[in-house]
Parts: sequence; structure tokens; C-alpha cells
Amino acid sequence: MTQLDCTVTNCLYNRDCLCSKEDITIGGKNATRAGDTCCESFREKGTNTMNSTGYASPTAEIECEAVKCVHNQNCKCAADHVGIGGGSNACSCRETECADFRCRC
Repeated sequence: MTQLDCTVTNCLYNRDCLCSKEDITIGGKNATRAGDTCCESFREKGTNTMNSTGYASPTAEIECEAVKCVHNQNCKCAADHVGIGGGSNACSCRETECADFRCRC
């Protein structure tokens, strides 16, 4: 499993910069830079939405659609550490990114 840090504090799954979802998906099939990626698993916290009930863990399984990333091995992230960024005002997954994306191009 990959160590996962998340600064998208507006995500339903974020607990103290850790993810309470056991697995996430990084989107960005044609990505050539970090800004072309996103956390497809992002769900915005709502005013009537409780926090996720899962246990926040420092590691997660990461499915990766960013096929041009050096860490992508058979659509799984092989990086030791991944940071998901986007800040506290993200409203959709497109406002997030995999900060550790590195293009093999």
C-alpha cells in the first residue's frame, strides 16, 4: 500500500489529512502534468453530510488511470508516497490533483 497524504480538507473522506477510504482512484488518462490528474474518489462534504465513518489510515490502495505516470504499474500506483492536493475549497474531483504525478514522456 502507498502512504497517502491529502490536503483536500473539503473531502468527505478527509480526516486530519488522512483518507478514510480504503482505496482511491486517480484519474487522468491523458495526463502529462499533475494538474491533468484528479482524485476520482473525491466527494465534497455537504452541510447535511456527516463525515465518513471509515477509519482514517496513512496508507491506501491507489488505482491509477494516469498511464503516463512513472509510478503507474498495471493501473496501480507503485509510489511509496502520494500527496493529493486541491485545498479546502474543492467542489469537484476536477479541483484535486495527484501532486506526485511524474510524466514518463
